[in-house]
Amino acid sequence: MSDRIRFETDPSRYRHWRLDVDGPVATLTLAVDADGGLGDYELKLNSYDLAVDIELHDALQRLRFEHPGVKAVVITGGLDKVFCAGANIGMLAAASHAHKVGFCKFTNETRNGMEEMSARGGQVVIAAVNGTAAGGGYELALACDEILLVDDRSSSVSLPEVPLLAVLPGTGGLTRLVDKRHVRRDLADVFATKAEGVRGRQAVTWGLVDAVAPPSGFAELVRSRAEARAAESDRPDEAESVVLGPLEGRFVAVDLDRDLGVAQMTVRAFGSLPESLEACRELDAAVLDLRFNEPDVGTWVLHTQGEAASVLAADEAVGADGWLAREVRLFWGRTLKRLDLSARTLVALIEPGSCYAGTLAELALAADRTLLLDDGDTALRLTAANDGWYPMANGLSRLATRFWGRDDDLARARAALGKELVAADAAEAGLVTATPDDLDWDDEVRLLLEERASFSPDALTGMEANLRFPGPETLETKIFARLTAWQNWIFQRPNAVGPEGALRRYGTGARPAYDKGRV
Repeated sequence: MSDRIRFETDPSRYRHWRLDVDGPVATLTLAVDADGGLGDYELKLNSYDLAVDIELHDALQRLRFEHPGVKAVVITGGLDKVFCAGANIGMLAAASHAHKVGFCKFTNETRNGMEEMSARGGQVVIAAVNGTAAGGGYELALACDEILLVDDRSSSVSLPEVPLLAVLPGTGGLTRLVDKRHVRRDLADVFATKAEGVRGRQAVTWGLVDAVAPPSGFAELVRSRAEARAAESDRPDEAESVVLGPLEGRFVAVDLDRDLGVAQMTVRAFGSLPESLEACRELDAAVLDLRFNEPDVGTWVLHTQGEAASVLAADEAVGADGWLAREVRLFWGRTLKRLDLSARTLVALIEPGSCYAGTLAELALAADRTLLLDDGDTALRLTAANDGWYPMANGLSRLATRFWGRDDDLARARAALGKELVAADAAEAGLVTATPDDLDWDDEVRLLLEERASFSPDALTGMEANLRFPGPETLETKIFARLTAWQNWIFQRPNAVGPEGALRRYGTGARPAYDKGRV
């Protein structure tokens, strides 16, 4: 896994997924090429690694933008008797700890996007589980709005990580069981310790799936449910699609200082709905590239460049009615969440030539520290885009999160929407951390970055994650907080990854040896 991981792909390069569209219903079929992973392991039984999930992420994006008439999406397995066997065990055993955690995070972000498709995008996602769904395979189904299971006396759903691997369902499986599907706690406990899983009518009774049908009637069940859900959608029957072509690097640039561990990320102004979409795609790709390929670059310094008026004009189109404007807003929301959830220090610099306005002002609100040059001219401008268009994982806007529990301060900040806020105004409204003048600016920035580089990256990751998400708990915040706490810890314990641990001994015939001490 030393080679640079590329996240940009297209259907002509897929090795694991097939996308078929039939009117308002699309089908994504998983038939994993066993030799198509990122490492020296075999992807048996429709098991997956990051390569498989990169294709799924791409396919879902294309469904949203290139297929406006699709109103229901069916995900199913393309191998005999297997829906998906989950994350590949060889990959998990051999991967670095950082890769495992990054893989789980990316996979979960993709699955959160599936849930958003169903809830807000007008493309409901249905799992047609036509074989065994184990571990991450069942977690893939859990991310769908409905789960349909073939009742053939062998196909089952299971989360066997605890009894077999000494880890946990790393992409939200346990949280979705009880928080999303409302499975009773004691039954969820039985299910998560039952390696063979649950089949047929019992799976329906426990709430693990929504419906079952015998093989002779399964295709009809899937078809009828997909058509029924498609009929509820507000997506247009006929609309011009938006082709997601190759990224051109017009709007986002990244410069690295590996000695200091800093990435200087500049987002340039865009002036239309298509340009806003393209800028969002480039920012999303840059975040993923830095996450996976530059783990030692711990501080991301955010810059914007261009005319604020141009960004605000584009926001007028992004805020309009219609399926495409909605999808662009949702995409910006997902990308900004990905920025929030990246284990990196975020510093926003508001300088001459910046365009921190509207959608791009979200970058300043997302940052751990925001500095605005006090020159009487450089300004920050918030708009309605910053007050609800792009909710964080906690369900609140970044503005509301910033002033959680401080209603008077939030009201003061909202009163400043639409205004040009120079240093004194922005500081008065509580929207920036510091406002150095031009004599102190360079030293303030240098000292901030040098200080950050001197701290423990582990301590910073924990500190930032604790500080970024005040406010209510949601399914998303629970999943990602537990992912950080559980997977960061359990995936390093000898019981899982030691020479006698369960991941190392899985498939060898030898039982793992556990340290029985509870920590």
